[in-house]
Amino acid sequence: MQGAAGTFIIIAKVFAADYYFSIACRICCEFSTHYFYERIYFRIELDPTDFERSGGGHVGGIFANDRYPADFIADNLAIGLNVIRGSYRAGVKKLLALGSSCIYPKLASQPMSEDALLTGPLEPTNEWYAVAKIAAIKLCEAYRKQHGADFISAMPTNLYGRGDNYHAKNSHVPAALIRRFHEGKLANAPTVTVWGTGKPRREFLCSDDLADACVFLMKHYSDLPFLNVGTGEDVTIADFASEVANVVGYNGKIVFDTARPDGPPQKLLDVSKIKRHGWSPKIRLHEGLAGAYADFLAGGGRSTG
Repeated sequence: MQGAAGTFIIIAKVFAADYYFSIACRICCEFSTHYFYERIYFRIELDPTDFERSGGGHVGGIFANDRYPADFIADNLAIGLNVIRGSYRAGVKKLLALGSSCIYPKLASQPMSEDALLTGPLEPTNEWYAVAKIAAIKLCEAYRKQHGADFISAMPTNLYGRGDNYHAKNSHVPAALIRRFHEGKLANAPTVTVWGTGKPRREFLCSDDLADACVFLMKHYSDLPFLNVGTGEDVTIADFASEVANVVGYNGKIVFDTARPDGPPQKLLDVSKIKRHGWSPKIRLHEGLAGAYADFLAGGGRSTG
């Protein structure tokens, strides 16, 4: 899983002959017209047991957000608008839109509760992506308020896991570090460089835990407020890098490029609400990273560039 760009969980009622059936579709999609949703709808009619998946919308780290701002905001806005509006028009029974913890203000109080949304300026290094995700949240809320649609939203923290994007420059921190330390190990490199000071604190959730949370919310949650999804625990980037190096088996020195931006000093979600509803993560960081690295070695995910 490569982040939450353009990710929606849908249960659609589709009429066929004299009956209707329900189908759950996980869509990580890149599209800009109504055609995509029509294609999904048509595919459901042909095969109600199938799942449709395309490449994700624009998602990535600080470098990618800074280099492709128009792509990040335009493509992700289009994904949100077309899937949400198309779902309502097609009579979708339930939809779950996944956002991102980058929706919160740069200097939001930690841990960040759902109430912190739109209470301050966004982090400049990912504001393009954040604006698109906020728009999707508000669109789900608007369809729920105006039309009674059972559309809900959830905000995952930073993700890692199987099937990630391992692009050398455009990937997220976990995938980028897995690739970097792996290449360093193979080359017997004395040092591996990590962007920033290593001091910022980040929370990381295994994508398998997120999948479990999505199923839980689709079954047990139906309300206007969105919910945070995370572990409720954070680590410094320096400690996280050391953990990745340990999992990969890299024994050289980690060097921090302090000329590169750090991003927000801390990003930790308040996950008390979803815990009160009955969900908690199960996969510890070392276990999840070991699984992600095994998948990387097996050729999982994307690593072009």
